[in-house]
Amino acid sequence: MTGSPLSRQAAGAENILSDQPLQLAELLAASHHPGAGAVVLFSGDVRINNLGKEVAYLEFEAQEKLAVKMIREILDQATQKWQLNIAVAQHRLGKVGISECAVVVITASPHRKEAYDANRYIMDRLKHEVPIWKCEYFTDGTHKWGGNCNCAEITGNPAEHIYEFNSTAHEK
Repeated sequence: MTGSPLSRQAAGAENILSDQPLQLAELLAASHHPGAGAVVLFSGDVRINNLGKEVAYLEFEAQEKLAVKMIREILDQATQKWQLNIAVAQHRLGKVGISECAVVVITASPHRKEAYDANRYIMDRLKHEVPIWKCEYFTDGTHKWGGNCNCAEITGNPAEHIYEFNSTAHEK
């Protein structure tokens, strides 16, 4: 990872995409840095209901080489923009059950504002830009493929995101 000489990736975070459960406790334990006064962990978990239906589980697929490349670039950009000490992102592939973590983002910086802002930026870009697709399997036997972003189901417009990232709000 590029960035300041003090920035690094947490130990165990090398596997950006994994078909195994994400090890949140280990990632968090490895995400502390002597220059960081704030560590923010976002865990995107599989919820039991979506779009008015009960979810049985999710399944994720990715264009793996491109997804890894894009996630590394997003982490590098966030590290430089917010002068992060640590930036980590991991995403599950394959079947992910209810209450399991599908994606984790961890950021560490000297101050909480930068850690929170960078974490949100990384997650929003990962969800909306990286070629990872999910299939939601419902308890009624139906399923639905889509991207990580299902904003169009809510907004009615595939170009409109409910969590739209406002780049001007995050400029220094």
